[in-house]
Amino acid sequence: MSLPFYQRHHQHFDRTYRHKELESTLSQYQREEKRKSAIYTHGSTAYSKEAALTYHHGQQSAASSHELAESYAHESAAHSKRSSALSLGSELISKKAEAYHHGSELVNKKAEAYRLGYETYSRGKMLEDYSFKLSPRAKRAKQSILSEEEKENTAIDYVVPIFRGRQTHISGITDTEEERIKESAAYIARRNLMAAGEGITATKKETSSSMEEETRQKKSRKIAIQETAEEMVLKKTLTDKIEFHRKLNEDKLLHAPEFVIKPRSHTIWEKQNVKLHCTVTGWPEPRVTWYKNHVPINVHINPGKYAIESRYGMHSLEINKCDFEDTAQYRASAMNVKGELSAYASLVVKRYKGDFDESCFHAGTVTLPLSFGVSPHGYASKFEIHFIDTFEVSFGREGETMSLGCSVIIHPEIKRFQPEIQWYRNGVLISPSKWVQTHWSGERATLTLTHANKEDEGLYTLRVVMGDYYDQYSAYVFVRDADADIAGAPGSPLDVKCLDANKDYVIISWKQPAVDGGSPILGYFIDKCEVGTTHWSQCNETPVKFARFPVTGLIEGRSYIFRVRAVNNAGVSIPSRISEPVAALDPADRARLRSHPSAPWTGQIIVTEEEPTEGIVPGPPLDLHVTEATKNYIVLGWKPPFERGHEGVMYFVEKCVAGTENWQRVNTEIPVKSPRFALFDLAEGKSYQFRVRCCNSAGIGEPSEATEATVVRDKLDIPSPPSHLIPVRNTDTSVVVTWQESKDAKELIGYYVEASKVGSGHWEPCNNNPVKGTRFTCHGLTTGDHYIFRVRAVNAAGLSEYSQESEAIEVKAAIAPPSPPYDITVLESVHDSMVLGWKQPKTVGGVDITGYYVNYREVIGGKPGEWKEANIKAVSERAYRLHDLKENMTYQFQVAAANLAGLGPPSPASKSFKCEEWTIAVPGPPHDLSCSEVRKDSLVILWKPPIYIGRSPVTGFYVDMKKTDAPEEHWRSVNEKAVANKFFKITGLKEGTSYVFRVRAANQAGVGKPSDPTDPVIAETRPGTKEVVVEVDDNGVISLNFECDQMTADSKFIWSKNYEPIDDDSRLAIDTKGGKSKAIFKDLSEDDLGIYSCTVTDTDGVSSSYTLDEEEMKRLLALSHEHKFPVVPLKSELAVEILEKGQVRFWMQAEKLSPHGKVNFVFNDKEIVNGEKYKMKVDHTSGMIEMVMDRLEDVDEGTYTFQIQDGKATNQSSLVLIGDVFQKLQKEAEFQRQEWFRKQGPHFVEYLGWEVTPECNVLLKCKVANIKKETHIVWYKDEREIMVDEEHDFKDGVCTLLITEFSKKDAGIYEVILKDDRGKDKSILKLLDTAFADLMTEVCKVIALSATELKIQSTEEGIRLYSFVSYYLEDLRVSWSHNDVKMKYTERVKTGVTGEQIWLQINEPTPNDKGRYIMELFDGKTGHTKTVDLSGQAFDEAFAEFQRLKALAIAEKNRARVLGGLPDVVTIQEGKALNLTCSVWGNPAPEVSWLKNEKLLMGDDNIILKLESGKQASFTITAVSTADSGRYSLIVKNQYGTETSDLTISVFIPEEGMAHAPLPDHGKGDKKKKA
Repeated sequence: MSLPFYQRHHQHFDRTYRHKELESTLSQYQREEKRKSAIYTHGSTAYSKEAALTYHHGQQSAASSHELAESYAHESAAHSKRSSALSLGSELISKKAEAYHHGSELVNKKAEAYRLGYETYSRGKMLEDYSFKLSPRAKRAKQSILSEEEKENTAIDYVVPIFRGRQTHISGITDTEEERIKESAAYIARRNLMAAGEGITATKKETSSSMEEETRQKKSRKIAIQETAEEMVLKKTLTDKIEFHRKLNEDKLLHAPEFVIKPRSHTIWEKQNVKLHCTVTGWPEPRVTWYKNHVPINVHINPGKYAIESRYGMHSLEINKCDFEDTAQYRASAMNVKGELSAYASLVVKRYKGDFDESCFHAGTVTLPLSFGVSPHGYASKFEIHFIDTFEVSFGREGETMSLGCSVIIHPEIKRFQPEIQWYRNGVLISPSKWVQTHWSGERATLTLTHANKEDEGLYTLRVVMGDYYDQYSAYVFVRDADADIAGAPGSPLDVKCLDANKDYVIISWKQPAVDGGSPILGYFIDKCEVGTTHWSQCNETPVKFARFPVTGLIEGRSYIFRVRAVNNAGVSIPSRISEPVAALDPADRARLRSHPSAPWTGQIIVTEEEPTEGIVPGPPLDLHVTEATKNYIVLGWKPPFERGHEGVMYFVEKCVAGTENWQRVNTEIPVKSPRFALFDLAEGKSYQFRVRCCNSAGIGEPSEATEATVVRDKLDIPSPPSHLIPVRNTDTSVVVTWQESKDAKELIGYYVEASKVGSGHWEPCNNNPVKGTRFTCHGLTTGDHYIFRVRAVNAAGLSEYSQESEAIEVKAAIAPPSPPYDITVLESVHDSMVLGWKQPKTVGGVDITGYYVNYREVIGGKPGEWKEANIKAVSERAYRLHDLKENMTYQFQVAAANLAGLGPPSPASKSFKCEEWTIAVPGPPHDLSCSEVRKDSLVILWKPPIYIGRSPVTGFYVDMKKTDAPEEHWRSVNEKAVANKFFKITGLKEGTSYVFRVRAANQAGVGKPSDPTDPVIAETRPGTKEVVVEVDDNGVISLNFECDQMTADSKFIWSKNYEPIDDDSRLAIDTKGGKSKAIFKDLSEDDLGIYSCTVTDTDGVSSSYTLDEEEMKRLLALSHEHKFPVVPLKSELAVEILEKGQVRFWMQAEKLSPHGKVNFVFNDKEIVNGEKYKMKVDHTSGMIEMVMDRLEDVDEGTYTFQIQDGKATNQSSLVLIGDVFQKLQKEAEFQRQEWFRKQGPHFVEYLGWEVTPECNVLLKCKVANIKKETHIVWYKDEREIMVDEEHDFKDGVCTLLITEFSKKDAGIYEVILKDDRGKDKSILKLLDTAFADLMTEVCKVIALSATELKIQSTEEGIRLYSFVSYYLEDLRVSWSHNDVKMKYTERVKTGVTGEQIWLQINEPTPNDKGRYIMELFDGKTGHTKTVDLSGQAFDEAFAEFQRLKALAIAEKNRARVLGGLPDVVTIQEGKALNLTCSVWGNPAPEVSWLKNEKLLMGDDNIILKLESGKQASFTITAVSTADSGRYSLIVKNQYGTETSDLTISVFIPEEGMAHAPLPDHGKGDKKKKA
């Protein structure tokens, strides 16, 4: 039994459908429960009040019992799982459910009686609805998915029907009546449980204070604690929610209205109330307006009828005391500055058609007696939906406004029930937005694209839904690229999406455009813009080719939009359509944001983290893996650790080159917050490993497990091109193109199809949005023109190469119904049946005929009756037997043909035939005659044997012919003897003459009635007619080949043997490619003898045949044998070479040549012979054939051929020497001739060149030959002779010139000349520009290779890393790297070159200077590296040595010393005064002491010792005597050291003329000594 559509939305059912037996049973059950029901009413009222207080946190409870019952109904639904558990197994229910058990037993006893009546009633209803064919089922609105906790906390206070509906469809009333009864009984048991107050406190508003006191005393302490805990949890939830809302960004909330919960449709009874609810989000807060049948509802016009409420995003419309006039479609329209969105709900009010107590329907009543029944009432069970004034295939351009419209007519028309209008694009429901607007006027549906983009291209479908029935109409919309701002720039990318968004990271994906502007797309630029601003910033410096790109560096809490631009050599495209806004939030926060709509908060999101109660170092991250790898970047993903404490964690990412353990931190300064990270600036082709560490305030955790080695390259390959393109006609402006998908394509986005008019060379895209699948309809083509097509595949890696071009196709309508058959005749007749035959329609409509339909009518007294159908199912043959005819009745017939386009018009009525038994002895007429292989003097006629064979089998056939315009008596037989075949070749026709033919069958009784004549056939060979050709290929394979240039898209080659279909493929293989077909014999033998014919369908009789008889078979087999065993195989084809003296040698070599083999030498088709000019030679043993010419002259230009004949075997090879090829060969021969003359004197075997010695010197050398003692060699540079110290002896044949310390000053032109009395030769070497640069590169390379390993040296300033080279040039570029990071030089870190030492000086080293150092020497092409590890023990030892040397340097700098002023020897006359002063220095100031003859000298009146200001030491002797002679020492001393300065004083007496004391002998260097 079928239900009206509005009842199928819910599992509750119309009470009128119940059987009377069941009604009485349930009425008795209700009377037994009447007392408990009253208790339940009071209890449910109180319970709903308390529930409302708990879940709405302070809201006032409803004033009426109706609203309290509503609240209980929905609270019980929210706790359905717990209620079910209580009703099934809890002890509390078992104590209170006796009434349920008793009632269910009583009901079960009566259920069988109900089923009998129900089945009878169901059969009646099913018969009523059987004739209706249901439309496809309408899709349901998308349901919001809430967790169990959210469902329980959702405020629901609207009225629903007696039995709550569920969004599942049922075909009958319920699943089983027994289950429904048990469900009702369980419902009563739960009601009694709630009314008894077991586990809850139920109070009634009107109950006295004493009852309230007594009830409160019953409340246990456990329940009171539980309520307190629930209140604390509720407060905590509200606090968390408020904190969460503070994180919200105003930019994120700026969005169009969105229905979180849409209003539900209802079916109710008259006099009941109903409440429609919806929940709307959006910012600014949307304004909600309610409509009834598209008319705004005004609560002031009908006071008390409607009540509209809006609180915290929840909106409701309450309709009081509904009547039949309230049946309508209701719409909630939400609108703000970002847009408008509507949601629809239908209300069906059912009218009772009998006497009933209206008190049962008072306001607020939601339950009815179970025995209450009403008659069904509803609308039509089927709607007819028609579309008129439809929108067609549309073409637009980016930026334009496009509108699609269609008028809709629905029958029957129900004013109070409006259809649901849905628009789809490519099967996806379209929601109104700023890009798309929809409108329904009640009669016409429109969709407007306010700013068309390529994303809007696709198949648009208008679906009109009426309850469970719908109909739809579709058409394609094409959107082409807007004009580029720069000529030649590519089209804009499309479908920009944000993927995998997180706190500071998002992946942007897009689709490549179909138009590249005429040059390949080099890549794409990604732009971002913060929502609320108009500033766009570019995210990547260089274009990226991969159609996905990770954008990092986002600010948490901010919202962003993105766009993409394509770039080629001509310029940058216009930007794509902007993406949907995306917030930089944790996915968990985003999910909470979507499920908990909130008030409009403003300001920036402030992300806060809870302070941990106890610091816990987080564990390692989990499931670290490479989510995406390209040659530009690698994206890592992982899961947070289990051990992380109560606070959030952040992450450090580390990398290392695969195979090493040198881990480097990538984000050294700022840890990332998202469990995603994109790494850039990796070396392409290099293999890396990665790991991640977590960190928080407690510290940095252990690293995760390292990833597998990942090579930096594109893992996703560009797809291969599609193949096997087949265009098929569709309409007069469109063509359907199908193709075979790309092989091994990964992550395929779709395909682009292009079309070109034949001969134009200009390609236009057929679609600008990639299409999925392998079939596409190309619209907008010109009727009658010929087009070719090609396809490209698209994925994120790029666009594939173009497929091969399709075959050309003419644009015209594909198929049409066939024309009428004709020439209807009777092939056999018996007393109650007749066999008809007819001819195929002259026009088949462009597609094969699928069958024929035969009609017949009686003819009585010459007056025909009404036509009757002879066959319901189409017949495929052109012969049909009609049964159950009346004997001796006259009939007329007509036949209609059908194809895929439909049924064609019927033929005219045939002549009258009488249904009677044929008793003649001769056969009936043959039928289905056809002519093929029509030529100017012959043709082949085919036929089918007669249906009626007479009294004996058919023994043969006679073929008659006559000219078309000749009278009937001119028929003549073509064959004198009957032929057994059902085909016959007629020869001797006159070209250009029209003939008709007929066939007669013969048996032992004689010759039967002739067939109907064929259509006139003109004997002519049409232009372009081709015949079947037999071929034997080089492998000896024998095949029959037929070619046709008149094929259509649906044409096929049909091969037959003896004009019968070839069923056995074991002997013949058919190979068809394009307009050529080949029948290949697998093993030609006598079994294959016969006539082979080939016919091409859908052409004007293109056909041909080939007769294979025994003689032809032998010829083909012999030819095949010859081809299988080729004669005189060649080792090499004819070739040419230049000999030493400039002679030209032509030669070729055969693998085998007998002594009788002959060779003919041909030049330009003329044979040439051995003589003065041509010297020929044939070596039969080796098979070598050669011809030598002394010199090539201009007349020798042409083709040279060597023809070999060895018995029956022949072969030849040709060489074409014309144009540039001949001139090049001639010049080379002349050059070799001149070279031979040059080599008669001293000459260069190897011309002047250079090499770099291991000592980094440049050696110019050349190799000479034919030298004698008198030969001289002279060197020049820039035409100036280079003087060489010694003469070369030429013993080794090599002349060299060594250039030491080669530099830029040595650039120039070097020349060396050999000469003697026999002649001279010279060689020039230009060392300028590129040549000099190449030499310098090689010198730098040798220098770089000479570099020693890096060594570590400690100095007083720091640590020096150095390497020695053999020789240093400024062209050798030196760079240093520290831990794979190129170093920047400062005052502390310096690099330089001292002599041959290249060094890096690190002053005042610190632990941060530890690591691996790389010195790279770049020679101009290649970098050469030397590495040293300055870490661990190496660093510690170097650092310690540096500290020691630094201390020594400080001591040396600050030690005490004598700066100067004292002489080595002082000679003075006795009695004179001596005063010596010197400068001393030290830090701290030194102590000064004097020695005389290594004994301490103390000052007195004669000797005065002074130290002034700690810097000037003086030595004064007031009166010198001979006793003062001796060796004096000045000693300066401080904590850093001591220094001694010696002097000798010699005192002489004038009279004696010499010193009193001898001078001591002091060695060199004794003047100063330091310690």
